[in-house]
Amino acid sequence: MADEKKQKQGGQKPQGGQAKPQGKKAKPEEVEAAAEHSGKPARPKANNRETARMRERYYKEVRPALMKEFSLENPMAAPKLEKIIVNMGVGEATQNAKLIDPAASEVQQITGQKPVITKARKSIAAFKVREGMPIGVMVTLRGDRMYEFFDRLVNVALPRVRDFRGVPTKSFDGRGNYTLGVRDQLIFPEIDYAKVEKLKGMNITIVTTAGSDDQARSLLKAMGMPFRQ
Repeated sequence: MADEKKQKQGGQKPQGGQAKPQGKKAKPEEVEAAAEHSGKPARPKANNRETARMRERYYKEVRPALMKEFSLENPMAAPKLEKIIVNMGVGEATQNAKLIDPAASEVQQITGQKPVITKARKSIAAFKVREGMPIGVMVTLRGDRMYEFFDRLVNVALPRVRDFRGVPTKSFDGRGNYTLGVRDQLIFPEIDYAKVEKLKGMNITIVTTAGSDDQARSLLKAMGMPFRQ
């Protein structure tokens, strides 16, 4: 009894009950960075097959093709997707601020991520806009959600556009980034037509690490972006 009491007071653990040291769990971004350095695709989540498909396609097919096309020796120099920004403007919110809520809900359904409310940076009397007034919603996608959204955009949403003949090829900004305008949100299957009160357009900006528009165009085309012929 005295020995047990001394062990409790001294913080000593009984023999055979020593805890094993646990290794530090790597963060998702560390895993992705290590995968890029080794040239192997990062291990996808077991419950996200669309993301795994698009990510695996980039590492196995797209990146080697881009390295050969642009004579790149370092795999890290190959252009890739960095982030996707989805911005929905709600001009009527200047008259009725409650219109921001359904717009935010629809963007969240489309992207799977809660958006932030964008506010006017300065007052414009002609449009009855005051500084700090909410005028839209925006979301920035990275990592798994970015790949998953891009997959659904090019394979599901864009083909649902009426009389679709491809997206324009000249909507680059000169720095390897591409902006696509969508007229209404109904092309995304996540939106319930019966619950939509008004059609809302949105801008989708795809930011890449490409050093030129030609590299970015080749990247997006190889990943399935249906450019107009």
